[in-house]
Amino acid sequence: MKRLVSAFIFVVVSTAAFAGHHKEAGHKDIVETAASNEMFSTLVTAVKSADLVNTLKGDGPFTVFAPTDDAFAALPEGTLEMLLKPENKQTLVSILTYHVVSGKVTAKDVSTLSEASTVEGSKVMISTDMNKVMINDANVIKADVMSSNGVIHVIDTVLLPSDVKAAL
Repeated sequence: MKRLVSAFIFVVVSTAAFAGHHKEAGHKDIVETAASNEMFSTLVTAVKSADLVNTLKGDGPFTVFAPTDDAFAALPEGTLEMLLKPENKQTLVSILTYHVVSGKVTAKDVSTLSEASTVEGSKVMISTDMNKVMINDANVIKADVMSSNGVIHVIDTVLLPSDVKAAL
């Protein structure tokens, strides 16, 4: 009987601990969600350099088109290093806010859109073709990574506003 009671207590405690952990994971904001995934380490570094952490930890909701580390690595040589310098902070802010749309836009919503206004002020073009979604020239490689204050869509290219693209 003692073993049965001990086993029951173990199951109840384990289930409660798992449920608490699962609930906690669902309450990560966009920054915490990105920081918990190694493929976004460059993005997280850039967000910190641009002083956008508190903004992206805000209530939102936000939709973030999040470039992977590989996307940042594909920028022309030296571009990322240049953007992370303090004197280029405003350009970095412009690039990062070009990846953010106010509101929560899920994959289901995207199929009805052809463009979206970004926090930076410019629009991104949205196209869908045979279950493939593109934001400008970037492929959405994973959609609907939910966070407590919005949604992340993983993209394979760093989006550049036209004025920044022209300057690079």
